[in-house]
Amino acid sequence: MASTTGTAATPLRSRLHGLLERPATQRTIIALILINAALLGLETWPAAMLAAGGLIGALDRVLLAVFVVEIAARLVAHRAAFWRDPWSVFDFVVVAIALVPASGPLAVLRALRVLRVLRLLTLVPSMRRVVGALLAAIPGLGSIALVLLILYYVFAVIATSLFAAAYPEWFGHIGRSLYTLFQIMTLESWSMGIARPVMAQFPYAWLFFVVFILVATFTMLNLFIAIIVNAMQRYSEGEPQGDAAAQGEDGVREELRALRTQIERLSASLAAQGGREGVSR
Repeated sequence: MASTTGTAATPLRSRLHGLLERPATQRTIIALILINAALLGLETWPAAMLAAGGLIGALDRVLLAVFVVEIAARLVAHRAAFWRDPWSVFDFVVVAIALVPASGPLAVLRALRVLRVLRLLTLVPSMRRVVGALLAAIPGLGSIALVLLILYYVFAVIATSLFAAAYPEWFGHIGRSLYTLFQIMTLESWSMGIARPVMAQFPYAWLFFVVFILVATFTMLNLFIAIIVNAMQRYSEGEPQGDAAAQGEDGVREELRALRTQIERLSASLAAQGGREGVSR
């Protein structure tokens, strides 16, 4: 009985795996995610909810049910391998959050339903490569961020010491100085809004602001960009590239499915043959 159940389960898993790996299935899920993202946006529009709130809510529940069925099928098809794949775990968490009741103390989680849109990152290979490259760049970015933090602190202490008495609203304490320097780093109204008023009382303040912008904005941020670009290049070099590689992978999958089907048929034929020989004896 156990062997019969296992034999029946294997073709089911094989069929589910083949169905989930089909390009048509992937495109359908992507289309449903985009539709769901549009519905979540419409739920924030009072006029749309007034005109078709019931329909929007019903469609949202139907799409959520489809996503739950898809995750369940992947769990059956991949079993333990599902939990070893970080992207699959991410999909599971996103769908599980959407199932949390949107009432009582957990009502705040209702806003997190929009995370379902992030499932596009797991389904579109090019997006997945970008995210993988960004994750690979985190160690290098952490070192640069630490250097930038030290520089921020040094410049904030200097700015507080120089300008706190005259401009307490910008440099009254270390916290205000850090925020003001962040605004200057973004180059948002730094000249007419901050630098020139300070220079009216401290003529040589331009030297402080120019040096800070050169170090923080042009040097450190460019280092951030360089590390990310380098990580993306290395990550891309480690993966198959181009349509030819994708077609090659699809061909290998098709061959594996065909071989799996032939092996299952052969096993069933041998089992039937063995059964007939046992009866004849």
